[in-house]
Amino acid sequence: MNDGPEVLVVDDEARLADLFAAWLQGEWAIETAYDGEEALEKMGDSVEVVLLDRRMPGLSGDEVLERIRGQGYDSRVVMVTAVDPDFDIIEMGFDDYLVKPVSKDELVEMVADVADRSDYEADIQEYYALVSKKALLESEKADRELADNTEYQELCDQVEALEQRVDETVSDMTTHDDFVGAFQDLQSGN
Repeated sequence: MNDGPEVLVVDDEARLADLFAAWLQGEWAIETAYDGEEALEKMGDSVEVVLLDRRMPGLSGDEVLERIRGQGYDSRVVMVTAVDPDFDIIEMGFDDYLVKPVSKDELVEMVADVADRSDYEADIQEYYALVSKKALLESEKADRELADNTEYQELCDQVEALEQRVDETVSDMTTHDDFVGAFQDLQSGN
């Protein structure tokens, strides 16, 4: 068993879950679950990152995510799914979103990025999640659709409000070069 952060891979397609687990082995301790109930049974405080499929029979990934957050787990959650994002993602408690198919490099990089986020202040974690959602919607929706959507406008307001608090936190974290570089990349995407 690896001493690195624990990753829980959840997908009802067993071969895909096993493939993702194989890609991540070595740097992370991996658990796999092939449905929502099994995912909740394997969920624990030691799980740092959850890779979660949205569309599963029985308990959907959306429901699993809701229960993970409802039970107070502070794991980073990445939705890895064939479901194209829509405005419903705004209220969801995930940290990032990958649309299948995904490459090994994309998956490994995403797990590394969200695992690093666990070290950041709560405001920064929230900022990352909100900016990810905002960027995802901006890449999928027309400008007019975004302009007419109240939830999206509220999301933009939340991002703006957090930006000042995050700037203060970043200035306090000048010794963490990886974070500053990632944060600058994220801001330049706005």
